[in-house]
Amino acid sequence: MRYQALYQMIDVQTYCRLRVESGLSSKAVEAAAIGLRNSLCCVAIVDTEKNKEVVGMGRLVGDGACHCQIVDICVLPEHQKRGLGKLIMSKLDDFIQANIPTSCYINLIADGEAYRLYEQYGFKEVWPASRGMGYTKKQ
Repeated sequence: MRYQALYQMIDVQTYCRLRVESGLSSKAVEAAAIGLRNSLCCVAIVDTEKNKEVVGMGRLVGDGACHCQIVDICVLPEHQKRGLGKLIMSKLDDFIQANIPTSCYINLIADGEAYRLYEQYGFKEVWPASRGMGYTKKQ
């Protein structure tokens, strides 16, 4: 098998690179270091044919009991369309099933057509009962 999904914290530089190269927004190195330290779970996809290069990732963040969020699901473009997003979600789901209380509310933000992947893991749109909103601190 060319790809392997690992419960493995990735380093800050790899995290920042994966986000940008996968089309997600950039993060400051200092912020990424803090965020990674506070992860409940991190899944790294490594390419076993390329010296275990990290080519995808996903994280679970939150308080671990009442509220959690799945974030940073991304795969490098040259490795997309190979089921790696599903592999990331499967590993995160395994962690959730084994470690997170049943009453915990787990959410995520789906970009574009990614909602189709998340529906396979039981996620449902919350609109119109709820509306997702975002906020970025001003400089």
